[in-house]
Amino acid sequence: MKRIIRFIKKAIFGIVVVFLTSTILSVVALKWIPVYFTPLMFIRMAQQSAAGESLTLHHHWVPLDEIAPELPLAVMASEDAKFLTHHGFDYKAIEHAAMRNIKHPEKRRLGASTISQQTAKNVFLWPGRSWLRKGLEVYFTLLVELFWSKDRIMEVYLNSIEMGPGIYGADAVAEWHFHTRASRLTREQCALIAATLPNPLRYSSANPSSFMLKRQKRILHEMRYVEKMRMEKSEKMKE
Repeated sequence: MKRIIRFIKKAIFGIVVVFLTSTILSVVALKWIPVYFTPLMFIRMAQQSAAGESLTLHHHWVPLDEIAPELPLAVMASEDAKFLTHHGFDYKAIEHAAMRNIKHPEKRRLGASTISQQTAKNVFLWPGRSWLRKGLEVYFTLLVELFWSKDRIMEVYLNSIEMGPGIYGADAVAEWHFHTRASRLTREQCALIAATLPNPLRYSSANPSSFMLKRQKRILHEMRYVEKMRMEKSEKMKE
C-alpha cells in the first residue's frame, strides 16, 4: 500500500513538473513566435464540419506596427480601459460584475475579462465557464503578464481575436469587411470593429446595426481618454 501511495505521489509530482515546464516554455517561446493557430480556430472548424458547412478560416499574422494605431485604442476603450496600468486583472471590474450577476441573475452574465485574460484564453485554452478553465486562465494570464510586454500582449490579441464567422485578427477583418489592410483602417472602422467584440458572431462590422453604430460612437468618444492615458504613461516612462 505504501508503495502505491509513493508511486501516486511521484506520478502527480512528475505531471505537475511536466505541466509547469511545458507551459512556461510555451509562453516564453510565444514571446517571439507568431501565433498562427489557436484552439478556438480548430473548435470553430469542427463546428462548421459538424453543421455541414464549408470550412472557413481567414487569418493573417501581422506585426503590431502594421496595424492601425487606432485599433489598440479602440479595443482598450471597448474591452479594457485599464490595460496599460493593471497586471492582468481589473479587480474593480471583477467586483462590479460579480455584484451585478448576483443581484440580477436573470440578465445576461456580465464579464470582466481583461485583454490579458482574453489573450491567455485565446492562445492557450478553450471557450467555457468551468472552474478548471477559469483557473487555467488565471495561471496563463499571470505567465503572459510576467514574460510578455504590453505591446506583445496587444499584438497577439489583435492577431488572434475572433472578429466574425471564420475571421480572426485585424488584417483578416480589414480585408473581408473593409477591403483594405490592417494598417489602413480608419479610426471609425477601428471603433466599429471593437464594437463587435462582445459577440463577433452576432454583431458584424461589415453590416452594423443601429445598436452597433451607437457603440461605435461611444467607443470613439472614449478612445480620446485612452489615448490621453497612454500619452501620460509614455511621458512618465521618459522621466
